[in-house]
Amino acid sequence: MDPPFNSKATYNVLFHEKDGTAPPAQIMAFHDSWKWDEGAEDTLREVGRCGPKRVSDLLEALLQFLGRNDMMAYLTMMAPRLLELRRVLKPTGSLYLHCDEVAAHYLKLVMDGVFGPERFLTEIVWQRTNVHSDSKCWSDVRDSILLYAKWGRFTWNPQYVPFAEKYVQGKYRYADPDGRRYRLDNMTSPSPRPRMMYEWRGYPCPPYGWRYQRETMQRLHDEGRIWYPTTQDGELDTSKRPQLKRYLEEMPGVLMGNVWTDIPPINSRAKERLGYETQKPEALLKRIILASSNEGDTVLDPFCGCGTTIIAAEELHRSWIGIDITHLAITPIRRRLRDSFEGSLIPYNVTGEPQDVPSARSLAEGVWSSSSAIRLSPSQIRACGFPALGSS
Repeated sequence: MDPPFNSKATYNVLFHEKDGTAPPAQIMAFHDSWKWDEGAEDTLREVGRCGPKRVSDLLEALLQFLGRNDMMAYLTMMAPRLLELRRVLKPTGSLYLHCDEVAAHYLKLVMDGVFGPERFLTEIVWQRTNVHSDSKCWSDVRDSILLYAKWGRFTWNPQYVPFAEKYVQGKYRYADPDGRRYRLDNMTSPSPRPRMMYEWRGYPCPPYGWRYQRETMQRLHDEGRIWYPTTQDGELDTSKRPQLKRYLEEMPGVLMGNVWTDIPPINSRAKERLGYETQKPEALLKRIILASSNEGDTVLDPFCGCGTTIIAAEELHRSWIGIDITHLAITPIRRRLRDSFEGSLIPYNVTGEPQDVPSARSLAEGVWSSSSAIRLSPSQIRACGFPALGSS
């Protein structure tokens, strides 16, 4: 989920009290979308009445600390949505929450209340832009992505990035006649292995034995995966030991950590750019979807915006459900689906669109209150194991 949390054009005092006064900290970031009003009061009371006690207690504590201001309105809005998202998650599901440093620590508290602090997996740091030359302090170049699991068992597929060229040149310095690059790896055991103590093709047994049994050594030999040291005359050089060939093409790459600096933001020249203010790169969503789901699983984005999560999920053969509060999000999503997949897209349903003239008039007058959603049909949702999404 990527809920609204800032604006590139407008920066407002976030901790603004209801009477208009601002605290000395003057913390800036949020677009002026969240205001403490009667609706926020109602939501807070509803969470206290129907929500888990630890979540309502947490919100009350935050209210005492923050006061009735824009940040508290934002956190109060997020709490019931997070509770609903946890409810619809499968036991093996996980939730990624994209935010910035202004609200990340408060949102983590709310997430701890909803999921339990023991379900926190990591905070991903995504470098979303370059250093700003006009920054008055350390340049703000990153966002946070908080990752929580519903239970201890969660879907996880490690992700890798290609080796750097300098690393390849330094480590994979050898090549077979067919051009396959490889590096050499030790084949001796680091500790005593009595069953592995044997001579191999004229090479004496290492002090602790070989790393592999005879059958495995023979297979590796037959596959041409063992490098044998020889003298200049082509004789066995028994002062050295055979080594294993590890081919570059068989290596998955560098295992990804939780600091991502390799995915650039959507810039003015990006091919996928739509002009949607909060659009995220497809590569960002694809990495998340690949890591935490498998083909055929269902991906839900409750703030789907211009539909990048939907496009990424469709390309990766996942089922998907997208929800957005503005009807204006539907048109660019439909266009992206049409342009990206043409005739190969499985039919989907759209709910929340006006179906008659009075509904269209209400939408035009700005009083349309239903969320618009692109989603699977009810039968498809049931087939994926999802309960009803309720009012979320």
